[in-house]
Amino acid sequence: MSQVDIQPVVDFLKQLQDHICQQLEQADGKGKFIEDEWQRQEGGGGRTRVMTDGAVIEQGGVNYSMVSGNKLPPSATAHRPELAGRTWRACGVSLVIHPHNPFIPTSHANVRFFVAEKEGEVPVWWFGGGFDLTPFYPFDEDVKHWHQVAHDLCAPFGNDVYEKHKRWCDDYFYLKHRNETRGVGGLFFDDLNEWDFQQCFSYIKAVGQGFIDAYVPIIERRKDHCFDDSHRQFQLYRRGRYVEFNLVFDRGTLFGLQSGGRTESILMSMPPLARWQYNYQPQLDSPESRLASYLTPRDWLKELT
Repeated sequence: MSQVDIQPVVDFLKQLQDHICQQLEQADGKGKFIEDEWQRQEGGGGRTRVMTDGAVIEQGGVNYSMVSGNKLPPSATAHRPELAGRTWRACGVSLVIHPHNPFIPTSHANVRFFVAEKEGEVPVWWFGGGFDLTPFYPFDEDVKHWHQVAHDLCAPFGNDVYEKHKRWCDDYFYLKHRNETRGVGGLFFDDLNEWDFQQCFSYIKAVGQGFIDAYVPIIERRKDHCFDDSHRQFQLYRRGRYVEFNLVFDRGTLFGLQSGGRTESILMSMPPLARWQYNYQPQLDSPESRLASYLTPRDWLKELT
């Protein structure tokens, strides 16, 4: 076998994009996603859906893409030299939600599939994805709920899957130059092919649905929370960290740009507004200073009761 049938994965991803957009529109109550369908000259295309100025969501995007090419960018072959000389296809759904209210966390999710093929040789394939939560004013109830959903969806796939992919998330979404995690984590996995194809596929289905189960209840709990300009300014300052991670460390952003992806869709993850302040120090014992204790790997399910 030299080719993989990716049509079932493509069909699922399109349905997942539809489902997530429907659920987020319902949770927002006002905003609608606007679709921008695009084609990539080198092969493939996608559907970018963006909501701006909703009742809850200041800006959010839910992307579907299926792209292909004859040559992989250096960021891919540097770590996987066996991929050199192969054609490739990559498909996925990726989303980032930036709410108005500073008491609702920013959130990101992604599920994806990659295959590199060469005539007469066995295909090289894997799945990847996960979801993570970036609060500005954390609530223990929300953090525990987020990780409980992650834990429960992992359970049918093995007793160690949650711990492994939770730890991977903590390690990946880490700003080395700030010595802090991007948020309170969640799940992250890449190069997933240790199970058979159907088991791996079932896992990304569970992760895709799990994002909605984890995030929408947090929106519902926090969307009417009162805030003032000081909360808003802190939110904008912390959004700067999100920008730093995506531009400095995120492998998906790098792969997309190096492989000739659609720039507008790749950079859809950026917040609509952010700010940087030189040597900002939160006031001692303030709600803003409390965030620091959440920006380090912790066993949330054991620590939060």
